[in-house]
Formats: sequence, structure tokens, C-alpha cells
Amino acid sequence: MDTQNPSAPSHAHTRVAGKKHPNRHPQAGLVHDNTRHTTRFTVIGNHLAQHPELSLLAIGLGVHIQSLPAGARVDIKSLAARFPEGATRIAAALRELEAHGYLRRMRERVPGGRIVTRTISCNQPGHHAEDTHTPVRRTHTPRKRTPAKPLPAVPHPAFPSPVLLRQATDLLADLRRHNSRLLLSAMDTAHLAPGVAAWLERDVSPTAVRQALTTDLPREDLSRPAALLAHRLTAQLPPPPPFRAPAPPPTVRHPFQTCDGCDRAFRAPAPGRCHDCRPERAERLKAA
Repeated sequence: MDTQNPSAPSHAHTRVAGKKHPNRHPQAGLVHDNTRHTTRFTVIGNHLAQHPELSLLAIGLGVHIQSLPAGARVDIKSLAARFPEGATRIAAALRELEAHGYLRRMRERVPGGRIVTRTISCNQPGHHAEDTHTPVRRTHTPRKRTPAKPLPAVPHPAFPSPVLLRQATDLLADLRRHNSRLLLSAMDTAHLAPGVAAWLERDVSPTAVRQALTTDLPREDLSRPAALLAHRLTAQLPPPPPFRAPAPPPTVRHPFQTCDGCDRAFRAPAPGRCHDCRPERAERLKAA
């Protein structure tokens, strides 16, 4: 808008010469005092600035949107916070621009499953950027796939067992029920299972392990949830439980037996003589 197009009419509508106001001076009207812009300017077509059907609010909003950088937010809420017009008027102006081809709004699904609305501003309705270039025939070159970065290593239990690994695998597969972003593949689950088993081996309950893996997750989308879980399993691994001495074996209570010598009852694993009637005791008494 820094220079005027001499081929464009100076007014949106030109009056017939014979119907000009009789008291208006022939030199009255708009006079431009222009200075050439060298920075921070936007070229706007007269087809928008002088559009015969768009409202003044729609024209101004269209000029504002074309002046914004790529990636700027132009949803109704953001525009209503920027301008004094309410959300209803701004929404109507956006519909006008969309109806005349100055805007295209598309709903797209971004990584992570969330659906967003993408707004495309057209400075010349009916023309697309790709139409202004001569198509160049290119030979298709297959793109080399970058191998996925391996997952961080996880701790392993000192005494692995199939039962412990099965319990760890079931715990990992159940994480998606507590947070849908923790949906793991079979390969990731097999990699992480020894790390969970190492926690379970250290007397950590499955509930405590699940809480350590699902609490305080980042708010943004998790591109590699398995890598985050592997880091937590390693960095937050609890110490081994304190040493506990084995419990003494329980005392065995023998059944009652009847002494063959004195008919006295005594406890023993098998029938025989009591302690007082045993031959070795009698010999010790004689020697004394």
C-alpha cells in the first residue's frame, strides 16, 4: 500500500460528469501525501481495499490478517481480544472474507490426535501460490528413513523370574487406562519390563510403581512415551530394601510317650525311656 497503482481507479465508483454537485470545487477531494515505505509495510490489492460488497469491518480485518506473519493466531477469540469489536461482529466479518475467497479455514489432525483449525489467507482470491510457478518435473528419489533413536537402558532385576516379568508386562500394558498418552508398543513394553521388574524386586508395590510412572507428566504431547518411562525407571530406582535376618524355625513339639521303665509321661518323637531311666544317666550317677 506504499505506492498507488496508476492503472486503478482513484475511487471505488466514478460519478457521471453531468451529475456532479454544482457547488463542489473541481479541485476538491482526496489528496495523497505519500512517502515510500522501505520497512514494515504490506502490499494490499485494491480489489480488497475498495471491495464493493465487503463491509468496512471485513475489509479492515482482511488487511490486518494479510499484514500478520505466518503462524499468528487469527481465531475469533484472539481477534476479539485485539480489537474493540465483539466476537459476533468479528465472526461475521471472517465469514464475509471466507465467502469472497480471502480466507480458507481447514480442520487438520496434528500429531497426538488433536484437531486444530488452520486459517489460510489469500491476497488474490482464485489464485494459489503454486499457480504462479512453472511446474518442474522432478524424478522421485526415495527418502532415506532415519533409524529411530534407541531407547535408554533400564535396570534389570538381580534374580529375574517369568512370574516377575509377567507382572511387570501387565503393569506396563495397563498404563494406557490411567493416561491415554502412555500407549506402548509390544517392543517398547518388552524393553521396559525388566526395569519394572527391578522395582518390584525391591519390595515396591505395583501401585507405587504405576504412580511413579504416571504422576507429573509433561503437558505437551509425548512423542516417545517409552523413552520418558525408561528415564524414570532408571533415575528414580529406589534402593534395595533393608536386610532382614531370617526368622528362626518354629519349635517342634513332640507327642507324649509313656516311659518303658517308670510309666511316666514324657515328650519324645518315638516311644522309649524317659530321661531319668536312660542307661547313660544311670552310669553317670554310679560314677559320681
